[in-house]
Amino acid sequence: MRLVIVSGLSGSGKSVALHMLEDLNYYCIDNIPAGLLPMFISHTVRSQEETYGSTAVGVDARNRPAEIASVPKLVEELKRSGVGCEVLFLRADEDALLKRYSETRRRHPLSREGAGLIEAIRQERALLEPIADAADLVIDTTRTSVHELRELIRQRVAGRSEGRMSILFESFAFRHGVPDDADYVFDVRSLPNPYWEPGLARMTGRDDAVVEFLERHDSVNKMFNDIAGFLEHWIPDLIRTNRSYLTIAIGCTGGQHRSVYLVERLARHFSSRYPLVHARHQVVGAAGR
Repeated sequence: MRLVIVSGLSGSGKSVALHMLEDLNYYCIDNIPAGLLPMFISHTVRSQEETYGSTAVGVDARNRPAEIASVPKLVEELKRSGVGCEVLFLRADEDALLKRYSETRRRHPLSREGAGLIEAIRQERALLEPIADAADLVIDTTRTSVHELRELIRQRVAGRSEGRMSILFESFAFRHGVPDDADYVFDVRSLPNPYWEPGLARMTGRDDAVVEFLERHDSVNKMFNDIAGFLEHWIPDLIRTNRSYLTIAIGCTGGQHRSVYLVERLARHFSSRYPLVHARHQVVGAAGR
């Protein structure tokens, strides 16, 4: 039996995640009062009925603070009792949420008379902090399209089998900020930059010419070996502690050349060792591993 609790900020993609899980044959219910979770779980997940073998529940900020604070304790109790329970938390930065609400013209669930949208977003972020802190997987959707989010849910959540850790290598651009859903962040801006080489500026770290340029430099190979060696040492320990998800972010200035190259190379390297390894690129689009 598997239970996924889906939570996050309004506008960050919770409905998209739940709809994708439903498309993947999860029994889904949204906006359940947190205080009713134990009763719901007893009726569904603990019933051993095949219908509820894979269940996903949406929990949002329209709960009392005490009820929200009770969710992490409930999750720990479920895990100790043998229920495969995990928490997925979705977030996005304030500017992205403001833009999405402006485009849809929907009302924020915590908005009220005399309170603006920014205040409602900040209040929601504070209310949901206990669940965010307890999350097994956090996905920052600030620069993620609906299609990319659906694919992440398919690969990382629905595609993960019990007892196996999902590993994501993710490239990003420092000029856009460091992704806050990463467990490890590596800065590769010290490496030679293909952007300044004639003919390479518009290419990416997937293109052969860029790969050839980077692999001519000892510093690039040393960076790869250092990162790979660090992860080879610590990933087995993370697996032994029943970690379900691991996100490694590799950043360069523009997120187009050096970080993309290293993410692709690291994903290939670790795919030969672990069954659930994925690569994703924030700037040049999601990759399909």
